[in-house]
Amino acid sequence: MSSMSVIQDFLAQKRIAVVGVSHDPKDFSRMLLRSMRQHGYEAVAVNPTLTSADDAPCYARLVDVAPPVDGVLVMTTPAVTDEIVQQCAQLHIPRVWIYRAGNKGGAASPQAVEFCEAHGIAVVPGECPYMFMSEESWYHRLHGFVQKITGHYPH
Repeated sequence: MSSMSVIQDFLAQKRIAVVGVSHDPKDFSRMLLRSMRQHGYEAVAVNPTLTSADDAPCYARLVDVAPPVDGVLVMTTPAVTDEIVQQCAQLHIPRVWIYRAGNKGGAASPQAVEFCEAHGIAVVPGECPYMFMSEESWYHRLHGFVQKITGHYPH
């Protein structure tokens, strides 16, 4: 379970890379990218097979992103996530949020979380960012409420 202080610290940053942004404009990753931008984040898309996402540049790799980011939101498969957190360590990116979609596993990987912890990277393993961004939809507020009553909400 994630610590609320780690979540708040991540969300207090302004320049965030969203790794694994989809080609599909209706995909959850693209919706989250747009929402972060609407909330004032300088959200940068990263996907090796895209050149732009929602009329903004998309970078192939984290190393290509300039200026550097303060945190990385990972929305990839677990195998790719392991590689991304290693890149974060090499680039001295101090914060990583590993998104997990429901019970599907998403980007979450025990190895990636352990790697982050071993390398001093503050990690949010598996929470949905929408639950913590103000003024989101009733669905995300409900999701947070359910997490709270079941004892799975970070504290």
